[in-house]
Amino acid sequence: VASMNITLGVPRIKEIINASKAISTPIITAHLKVDSDPEHARVVKGRIEKTLLGEVARYIEEVYEPDGCYIKICLDSNRIKLLKLEIDTWTVQFAICSAPKLKIKPKHVSIRTTSVMYVYPPDNQKTSLYYTIQSLKVQLPSVVVKGISSVTRAIIHMDEGKGGAKYKLLVEGMNLCAVMATMGVEGTKTTSNHTAESEKALGIEAARQTIINEIVYTMVNHGMSIDARHVMLLADLMTFKGEVLGITRFGLAKMKESVLMLASFEKTA
Repeated sequence: VASMNITLGVPRIKEIINASKAISTPIITAHLKVDSDPEHARVVKGRIEKTLLGEVARYIEEVYEPDGCYIKICLDSNRIKLLKLEIDTWTVQFAICSAPKLKIKPKHVSIRTTSVMYVYPPDNQKTSLYYTIQSLKVQLPSVVVKGISSVTRAIIHMDEGKGGAKYKLLVEGMNLCAVMATMGVEGTKTTSNHTAESEKALGIEAARQTIINEIVYTMVNHGMSIDARHVMLLADLMTFKGEVLGITRFGLAKMKESVLMLASFEKTA
């Protein structure tokens, strides 16, 4: 997909063969249970993509009154409806109370209307009330109110076919297990291009298949074709020990104790 800027070519092949733990563009392809409806795709996208409080709030301001002070949050209902997000004041309250840094309990959050809520500063003897309020005002916009925190964005991809348009999600980020468990996602057809994550979520056999698929995909994108047996041999060599071992000095040391193989990576000890 043009807008995703996926790593290809030699850098991508290097990532796959070295079994890198951190790859530059991890993409999860999520197939949908209802793949013919764009509205459904938008709803599922809202469940997966990370949404911050600052993105759905009309304003977050501090209010000082004679009997105390609080932070007033007003949600932008039109924007939430437009983006098909399943967010209301109750989900925001739960997100604020779940944020570990804020240390806010449910008693500190007061819901006034369907879109307005007050957040009172927690009782803290060590810091002044003014400092606590200012700290809250800075931290609240970055609270994750919906979606998976490790997912930066999700894109709806449309495949034109004979039976009409089919929709799927391309998710930029990690956490394959959470995406598979999201309501509306067909978990059995959801894949990741990250070998280590596939191994963690689905086991070594899935990691082997990911290596094969990714090498073939990268080569086909550059107009090259390799005999499937060669790719399968490489994938088998990397996974036969029960874990993914890269073709690096560290991986080969675990695979074989052959002097020539170790010497090719200048690892003789």
